[in-house]
Amino acid sequence: MNRPAPHALAGIALVVVACACFSVLDTTTKYISAAVPLLMALWFRYAFQAVATTLVVLPLRGRHALRTRHLPFQCLRGLLLLASSLFAFASLKYMPVGEFTAIVMISPLAITVLAATVLKEKVSTPRWLLVAGGFAGTMVIIRPGGQTFNWASLLPLGLVGTNAWFQVLTSKLARTEDPVTMHLYTGWVGTLVASLALPFVWTRVEQPWLWLALGLMGVMATIGHFLLILAYQRAPAATLTPYLYTQIAFAMLCGWLVFRHVPDGLSMAGMVAIAVCGAAGAWLTVRERPPALEPAPA
Repeated sequence: MNRPAPHALAGIALVVVACACFSVLDTTTKYISAAVPLLMALWFRYAFQAVATTLVVLPLRGRHALRTRHLPFQCLRGLLLLASSLFAFASLKYMPVGEFTAIVMISPLAITVLAATVLKEKVSTPRWLLVAGGFAGTMVIIRPGGQTFNWASLLPLGLVGTNAWFQVLTSKLARTEDPVTMHLYTGWVGTLVASLALPFVWTRVEQPWLWLALGLMGVMATIGHFLLILAYQRAPAATLTPYLYTQIAFAMLCGWLVFRHVPDGLSMAGMVAIAVCGAAGAWLTVRERPPALEPAPA
């Protein structure tokens, strides 16, 4: 039996810790959503990450880290990530963390649809079956027409759509652009655009715990994305993608610890269907080798 190389095991460990960071980020976002305006919290999340990344990268790379051949696409990528984050923050205000995370995890399956319809890539029958399975799992969680359904249940689908385009653009830019440069631009584009709305949504924050929570959001987002960069330097996406689905388990744990929420039986079944289809899709990636993509943002 072949065992993963040590560098691959390190990459897997980094991805699992990154998923834990993103689950803490999502849980903290939901916790403060009742006290801090959505766009204000979003600005803090991006500003912290942008400043922290710049302070680490510029002393090591200098201005070379800002050089890019495709500035318009870098800006578009940043806008898509900001839109994804906006959908994420809005979704978490109304949805349990575990169910939200599971729906977001159909992003790789949505990318398969984009690859076939937009990029005109050939998609195998097993992949189409996995897409159908993941979609079915999502419908089980959302349950259109059921008593638990409301308009907020559709918000994660907006995230899935914007993130799928973000991933496709990332796969194109990654062929010529430095990942650190891409990370810098996405952080600053999100910060600058969110800053335009900040004067209209700013609310005085008096409680110390809210400041701590806003800081925790920035810390978790920054550490999580740095760990992903380190992970993808040590192992290919095909090796790491199945372990991204540990985020569903972490999200359920955080949701239970903070909100005492436990998904019902149907939601659990939908989560399992999404995780199984996504992991199976990653296994097919090893055989078919489609373009490497980043995980869903947070």
